[in-house]
Amino acid sequence: MTVEVKAETTMQTAAEEPVKVVAEEVKCEKDESKLKVVEKSSSYREESNFLSDLKEHEKKALTELKTKLEEAILGNTLFKKEEKKSEKKEEEKATEEKCEKEAEKKEECEKEEENKSNECEKIEETEEKEQKIEADVEVDKDISIWGVPLLPSKGNEGTNVVLLKFLRAREFKVNDAYQMLEKTLQWRKEFKIDSILDEDFGSDLDCAAYMSGVDSQGHPICYNIFGVLDNEEIYEKTLATDEKREQFLRWRVQLMEKGVQKLDFNPGGMTSLVQINDLKNSPGPSKKEVRAAVNKAVALLQDNYPEFVAKNIFINVPFWYFAYHSLLSPFLTQRTKSKLVFARSSKVTETLLKYIPIQEIPIQYGGIKRDNDFEFSAADGEATEVAIKAGSTETIEIPTPEVGTTFIWDLIVLGWEVNYTEEFVPTCENSYTMIIQKGKKICSGEEPVRKTFKNNEAGKIVITVQNCSGKKKKAFYRYKVKKASF
Repeated sequence: MTVEVKAETTMQTAAEEPVKVVAEEVKCEKDESKLKVVEKSSSYREESNFLSDLKEHEKKALTELKTKLEEAILGNTLFKKEEKKSEKKEEEKATEEKCEKEAEKKEECEKEEENKSNECEKIEETEEKEQKIEADVEVDKDISIWGVPLLPSKGNEGTNVVLLKFLRAREFKVNDAYQMLEKTLQWRKEFKIDSILDEDFGSDLDCAAYMSGVDSQGHPICYNIFGVLDNEEIYEKTLATDEKREQFLRWRVQLMEKGVQKLDFNPGGMTSLVQINDLKNSPGPSKKEVRAAVNKAVALLQDNYPEFVAKNIFINVPFWYFAYHSLLSPFLTQRTKSKLVFARSSKVTETLLKYIPIQEIPIQYGGIKRDNDFEFSAADGEATEVAIKAGSTETIEIPTPEVGTTFIWDLIVLGWEVNYTEEFVPTCENSYTMIIQKGKKICSGEEPVRKTFKNNEAGKIVITVQNCSGKKKKAFYRYKVKKASF
């Protein structure tokens, strides 16, 4: 086998140690073919919330909405008043009917007139009392939403950010945006959103939707696993009755509120989420109750959380869904279309990598993020990417200069189907190389490699990945010094 050293580069890892990546070209039977490079793609680029960046018609609409909102709050007209006009009308109607029926009898008619007069006086007194009570009600200047005060005159920068969400959702039509805000506030009041974070809905639906990690721009990510709802046991526990379906709605809204808590409503802050929707084994048409509950939840979120989704990524999309979407597409706005991404099962990892770093992608989707990982965290930094050409070998070297140090590392190759070995090579020439992992072929679908090693002398850990396929591959790795457990 002929080996020719082509290149040597130095990289920085999370542990801030220099790592050498040596590229060797190995002659294999298969020809090298070009790889379509997965380019990084930013999530939906949110419009600026700085006043100086707004267009003139946007500034005008924002000013008009703020004026309208200020008047509504100070005038105490933002929320609907609870009235009992129907009861009053029924009483008045009953009085009139009695008068008509007994008009022939003078004595009874006079008595009815007298009663009617008394009732009218009582109604007038009641109305005067209600007007007095309304006049005495103190104006609530502390009305807020998502922790942001809504009274414009308070001068909170977050107020503009929130109002711009409603304006953008209604294409800067002031009256429409105001009505949407008004309905949202009324819904939050009736749905008792202020106390929803304190409610306990159990753990049955924890795997159906959850918040985990951030994308490459810092948007919090929400995963929606629709296949979970097709499980009969979970269905019986969470969606089998009207009462349970109502609890399902509250649970989903609670999760959204938890996601909103991770946002920053300052002008330069991150103000939206990324939604990952896994359609694998999603409920079919026969599960009408499930689909109805999901659709209702989606409608609630769309109506009351405007412009809170930066990107909507659908993965494990079945063929029929593409046909379904093509029918709906003509009715979607360009703004909505720009946020939608679809990926078949074979393209899940490749698609997610356009928007999410590998260390934030769960292992079930081809990443290296593990549940309840006590070894690596976001603070450990990004994983290092290494390109492995078709028919070549890449060698990753991790220096271990201090004796008695325990190292831990993760490694994943997209698509796998490579040969993989791990060795410890001592600095001292008189010492022997130690095999950590014998050469083995790692096939597609396997979990990322995680290994630990404690050195008894100075040296380096050498990881070798051999790609004998005709396609270029990508490897990602990270390492750190493992903390001692006491």
